[in-house]
Amino acid sequence: MADVLSARDILKALIAFPTISSASNLPLLDWVESYLAGFGITGTRTYSPQGDKANFYAHIGPDIEGGVVLSGHTDVVPVAGQNWRSDPFELIERDGRLYGRGSCDMKAFDALAIWAAVEAARRGVRTPLQLALSYDEEVGCTGCVSMVEEMAQTLPRASAVIVGEPTNMSVVSGHKGSAGIEIAVKGFEVHSSLMHTGVSAVMEAAKIIDWANTQNGRLWAQEPSGMAAMFEPPFTTIHVGMISGGTAHNITAADCQFEIGFRVVPGEDLDDWRAALERKVREVEAQMQAIQPSASITITPDFYVPPLLPEPGSKAEILGRALTGDNASRFVSYGTEAGHFQLNGYSVIVCGPGDIAQAHQPDEYLEVSQLAAGEAFMERLLTHLA
Repeated sequence: MADVLSARDILKALIAFPTISSASNLPLLDWVESYLAGFGITGTRTYSPQGDKANFYAHIGPDIEGGVVLSGHTDVVPVAGQNWRSDPFELIERDGRLYGRGSCDMKAFDALAIWAAVEAARRGVRTPLQLALSYDEEVGCTGCVSMVEEMAQTLPRASAVIVGEPTNMSVVSGHKGSAGIEIAVKGFEVHSSLMHTGVSAVMEAAKIIDWANTQNGRLWAQEPSGMAAMFEPPFTTIHVGMISGGTAHNITAADCQFEIGFRVVPGEDLDDWRAALERKVREVEAQMQAIQPSASITITPDFYVPPLLPEPGSKAEILGRALTGDNASRFVSYGTEAGHFQLNGYSVIVCGPGDIAQAHQPDEYLEVSQLAAGEAFMERLLTHLA
């Protein structure tokens, strides 16, 4: 039998793999599978279309329904352009904090889940534990889809899923859904002194972005009601984070590209927001084509993250509250893979170590006390499963 590693040792090993979303996570999975195999745990991979990334899932314990899934993602956001005081891919402790890319979001939970899987195999459990590790969560929760669907079809049905995004080990039972939509504006180049005869793709794109600003302002001014009131901010938000286009200051831009993102409160229909965007886009496109018929705007869906709908009294919520002692109602505006599990019929909560405020930051860190709280949580879970 292999040497048993602590959760901290596992975290150190995981952080050493630079699994930013543009890179492969296969070396990390090779390490995980090799370590688990030392304790008789085998699993299954589902690969990306290109074959350079994969999900991994495993079942530990009796071949029966009613188990618990521990779900985490293996990818992290880039570090380029960020000012780190230490190597982001080396776990460093300073002043009671564990620094490293992914220490908070969310390799600490991955480490805890792997540790719990090994302990479940070593100690034996009457109720099974399932481990699920995904890729490409950070670029729209796209990687997990095939894994979740396959788990639902091939594994004994678990009664609860715990998605370990950072919540300071509190139970979160609802989050917004999100979607990314790529917009490509094709204009018509002329000298800017004759801009009335051309179409600036950049300036036309700005009309669509201004529509997003207007919608945000309108929603902010409304009195929140129903489920929306549970979130911060208490409304659907529309955001553009990056834009590119144009060739020179004195030429009307021939092209402009940007992605518009929606974070939709549960209870609202994303299709309604897509339709509203479509109407605005076609309005702008018609104005462009009145000047130059060759001008156009293309809309391409990028990703979709379903919301996590609150299910008071669900099996996952009851389990999470029993393990944490946390009875408060909590909802978050960021998205997770929990919605995909829920779409496949699972009962789901979000609960993991760390503060979401540290996610994606330079000098990302996890409080040592949060890792300890996660270890205590897993010990209580193992007792429950035994």
